[in-house]
Amino acid sequence: MYLSNNTLSGSIPSELGNLKSLVKLFINENNLSGSIPTSLGDLTNLTVLYLFDNKLSGVIPKEIGNLKSIVRLVLSQNQLNGSIPTSLGDLSNLETLYLRDNQLSGSIPQEMENLMKLTVLELDNNNFSGYLPQNICRGGSLHNFTAYNNHFIGPIPKSLKTCKSLVRVRLEGNQLTGNISEGFGAYPNLQFIDLSHNNLHGEISLLWGQCPQLAALLAAGNNLTGVIPLEISHATQIQVLDLSSNSLVGVIPKNFGRLTSLVNLRLNGNQLWGPIPSEFGSLTAIEYLDLSTNKFNESIPEIFGYLLKLHYLNLSNNKFSQEIPFQLGKLVHTSQLDLSHNALEGKIPSEMSNMQSLEMLNLSHNNLTGLIPTSFDEMHGLNDIDISYNQLQGPIPNNKAFQNARMEGNNGLCGNIGGLKPCKHSVEHKHTSRKAHSHPQSRSTMHMVSQVLSFPTASSERGSDYITLEQLITI
Repeated sequence: MYLSNNTLSGSIPSELGNLKSLVKLFINENNLSGSIPTSLGDLTNLTVLYLFDNKLSGVIPKEIGNLKSIVRLVLSQNQLNGSIPTSLGDLSNLETLYLRDNQLSGSIPQEMENLMKLTVLELDNNNFSGYLPQNICRGGSLHNFTAYNNHFIGPIPKSLKTCKSLVRVRLEGNQLTGNISEGFGAYPNLQFIDLSHNNLHGEISLLWGQCPQLAALLAAGNNLTGVIPLEISHATQIQVLDLSSNSLVGVIPKNFGRLTSLVNLRLNGNQLWGPIPSEFGSLTAIEYLDLSTNKFNESIPEIFGYLLKLHYLNLSNNKFSQEIPFQLGKLVHTSQLDLSHNALEGKIPSEMSNMQSLEMLNLSHNNLTGLIPTSFDEMHGLNDIDISYNQLQGPIPNNKAFQNARMEGNNGLCGNIGGLKPCKHSVEHKHTSRKAHSHPQSRSTMHMVSQVLSFPTASSERGSDYITLEQLITI
């Protein structure tokens, strides 16, 4: 019976339980409400039951455990509450079980370990607590296991370490504990694993490099220690690597350059140090790069300017020094750039005005000097600017974004906005004149200048400029 994706409302009629020969029932993606009738447990020939994406409430009836032929049971995206009935452990033919996006609570019954044919188990976005079943991969067929955003505690299920069938694992947003390097093995088919925001500890396992299909490894917000292992570079298919907000130390391995599929790299919030390896120039597919809040030093590598797909670059809260490389101006797709809280010096490169996609720019808390390039006038996409606590001077650009920019701590800046002194455009001219009059024999020098400036130079007929006052004074 196929009744999915209609505008059905009201409750599920209990009379459906009289259809004893029914094999498949699809009433998903409607507006059905009320509870799941216990009479559905009489449909003993049912192999597929789809009730997802409705407004069903109440508990999962224990009578569902009578559906001995059921292969696919999908109850997700409803408002179901209560605990999982232990009777679900009797569904010996069950392969896929979707319970995500409900209001279910309590612990997962140990009887779930009896589901030997289980390939998909999705428990995420509920209020489950207690331990995850330790032998959830007892049958050796589990490939999709998600339980994120619950209140699970305790260790990673021990059966996952040898569960070679795994393809996708999401356990983030719980309170899981244990040593991350001991909880997992090497998986030939694993593509995605997220263990973020738990209480896991230990070092990053060398075995992640032995997952040839791995495209995403996320373990942010734990208590991981030690160095980033060289072996991680063997996972050359990886596109997303998030190890942020841990306690990792040491340098970034040079062989990171082998991860040419990387699109998103987050190492922020650790204690990594040393220079950024030049091998980063091989990461030409990268779009999001966050190395902030570490102890990286020396200069910002020029090769960052050749990572042309970057749209987010955050190097803040490190120990970078020397000048901002002008090559960053090549990042025409970058919308957010944060270089704040470093020890950068020198001028702001005028080439940065080529970053026409730039919306947020933070250069605060450095030692930058000189004028803000006038070419910033044309950066119309900018809407969030922080250049505070540097040693910048001169007028602010004629760009509306600078009207609300954070600029305190730059005593030399001037302009027509609150908090800044007005610019005196004639100051430079007067200073030059005073210099000329204070020079020995300045009267005769200025007389010579006035005469020479009456004529073009020999090369002016070829289109060159006239000799300037500054050039002649220094002759």
